[in-house]
This record gives sequence, C-alpha cells and structure tokens, in this order.
Amino acid sequence: MKQKISILGAGGWGTTLAVVLSGKKNLETTLWSAFPEQVEQIIKERENKDFLPSVKIPKNLKITSSLKSVLSANIIILAIPAEHLRSCLVNINVAGVDFKNKLFLSVIKGIEIKSLKRPSEILHEMLNLPYEQIVVLSGPTIAKEVAQGIPAVATVASNSYANAQKIQKIFESTNLRLYTHKDMIGIETAGALKNIIAIACGISDGLGFGTNTKSAIICRGLKEMMRFGRALHINESAFLGISGIGDLCTTCFSNFSRNRFIGKQIASGKALNEVLKNMKMVAEGVTTVKSVYNITKKYKIDMPITKEIYLILYKNKSPKIAVKDLMGRPLKDE
Repeated sequence: MKQKISILGAGGWGTTLAVVLSGKKNLETTLWSAFPEQVEQIIKERENKDFLPSVKIPKNLKITSSLKSVLSANIIILAIPAEHLRSCLVNINVAGVDFKNKLFLSVIKGIEIKSLKRPSEILHEMLNLPYEQIVVLSGPTIAKEVAQGIPAVATVASNSYANAQKIQKIFESTNLRLYTHKDMIGIETAGALKNIIAIACGISDGLGFGTNTKSAIICRGLKEMMRFGRALHINESAFLGISGIGDLCTTCFSNFSRNRFIGKQIASGKALNEVLKNMKMVAEGVTTVKSVYNITKKYKIDMPITKEIYLILYKNKSPKIAVKDLMGRPLKDE
C-alpha cells in the first residue's frame, strides 16, 4: 500500500518537492494550491509557469485545491510563506481532521513578524501538535536546480529523531540527499537568518562591489547569525552546517536567489514596494529582517548588517550611506 504525502503550497519549492517525491513508486503524492485557477493551469499544461517554468510536472502527481482531501495524508509538507502559515492553519483546523498519527514537515524559512515565532512554534500553537510530530527541513536548495535533478543536500531535524529519520528515508534514492540533525530550533533559525544576509549581498552586487565585499558580508553575516543563536541559547553547530553556512553561500551567490534579487533591485534605486509588486515569488528575507530586528532590540543583540538592511528596506536609508556607516564603526578585534 502506498504512503500518502501532501504538499501544501504550489510555489517553486513546494512544486519542486512534489516533483521529486512523485518519482518514488511507493508514494502517492498530491500538491495543493489555495488557488483553483493555478491548479487548473498546472493540470492542463503540466507545468507551473508562474513559479517553476520549464519543469515538466509528472502525470502521476495529483494537483488539487481541495484542502480537506489532502489532509488524509500520513505526511503533510508545508511549503507556505511564514506570514501566510497561520491563516492556512486556521483553515486546516476548520476541516476537523484528527492529526494524532500524522507527521508535519515544515520547509518554511522565515519568522512571523507579529508573534516573532518560527514555523514549528506556529504549528505547535495552532494545531495543538506535540513537537515530536513536527520535522523541519532546511538547506541550500535552489528550487529550479533540485527540480532539474541536480544533486543537492539539506538537513532535517525534529524533537523526535525517529521522525527526522522517517523523512530522511522518504527522500532516499532521489537527487535530494538529507542529513538528520537533533536541533530543530537551530536548523529553523539558520534557514531564516541567512535570507537577510542574502539581501545584503544583493545590495553589494547591485552597487558594483566585488568578491572581497561579498566574502566580508558572508563572513560577518555568519558571525551575526551565531551571535543571535548564542543570545537565544541555540547551539552553534546548526549555523556551521548545511542549513547555516551551506545555505548562506547558495543564497548569497545564486542568480536564482529571490532575496539576493531583492537586494540588487533596491541598490538600483527601486523602492521595496515597487520591487515586491513585480515579483510573483515570496522573498522571506523581507519580512524576516523586520522580525529579527525586533528580536535584536528585545534581547540587545549586536547585528549591524541586519540593522542596516532593516533601515534600507523599511526606513528608506540609502544603501551607500549604510555601507559607509558599516565601514565607519569603531575598530575592534575579530
């Protein structure tokens, strides 16, 4: 009997995971979208033109906009932007499904602005789920590359090591190789924070700076991520692994990085609202930087790059002045 898996969210990453898993004969995979017109388009053309163009959607992959039907799955993968997760979970609750024996996998890389909570915390709160039933996945996984079959790695973590291994096993024999980790909070936090540094690298590229500058941003950005972790009593190992430095490098260098793209557009003189209006995909770093900035103020964490990105995006600070202010700070030891 095939194991049922549902992916909620038909963006680039959700669609990619659905494509990858649909290649496994022992799985019955369904992709859910909240938008019937999107479902109709994908079914008709077997391609997600808005979020994953040029990638063929296998015929055995089911696509639907019926939320209740996908909740019968054993494993439910959440590929929904952090700011929309709570409203989706409200609708899931209304469906009245028993979640006792289900496993939820969050592949979301963000922190909710209002609550300052990670996706796993929102899941725990909204569905009254034990943390043992929640697994998180994060790593350097540019959707289009993974969908094209290019080898990639990521990390899965849970308070239940057995459940992390269960998700790891599901992806076995695919081009996405998963490693297990015991620190769910660290993996989730690293995946969210790196998007802020990617925006900074995009700004650097947009201003015409070189490799030296980008390397400095990545190095000092990683330092900020680890400092944030220490302040919140998170083990540093997550920041030094696949979901930390690994994802940081990919997001800061890839031409497919949405967050790096945002930075480049801002550096060219465009306003944030203008850039977002012309983007179909969500760049999690835009909202995450506001969340993280508020956390740094609450816990008095020194994160100068994060602070400048927040001021650029939300207070219209000039990127060139932000660079000058970063370079002009008091000298200190590394």
